[in-house]
Amino acid sequence: MSMALEEQYDRIYRYCYYKLHDVQQAEDITQETFLRYLEYKKYKDIKCPLAFLYTVARNLCMDWFRRQKTQEFSEELAKQLSTEEAENHMLDSVSLRQALLELEERERELVLLRFVNEVPVSDLSKIYKVSRFALYRETKKILKKLERRILDEE
Repeated sequence: MSMALEEQYDRIYRYCYYKLHDVQQAEDITQETFLRYLEYKKYKDIKCPLAFLYTVARNLCMDWFRRQKTQEFSEELAKQLSTEEAENHMLDSVSLRQALLELEERERELVLLRFVNEVPVSDLSKIYKVSRFALYRETKKILKKLERRILDEE
């Protein structure tokens, strides 16, 4: 296998926690992601195992959201947004945090995957089903947007 699963476990967990803002659910979904990977009969033949792991994790997170009742989800989201613990620990700069909050959800997710979890562009392009060049352009656009926002605050 071309990648060590142990090395990817924390990254997948961090991704799930970012999506769910719930420690227990993030742990459960991370474990489920790796179980599905290992249960996949042809997992040794997967050409891009990292993209496979992120795709499974992403789908499991979306399934979790779908199962939640609208009211419960709204209440939990309000609590999480008020504390902002996850983002406060991950981001040192107030201006960067604010700039990230002003990004669209997909843009924030892309920044997390590319720069925090250090997912290679080739894997991200498979996850998002776009060309590497399109992903590169989108990433540059997001970085310029962040840079403008931070410079405007200063």
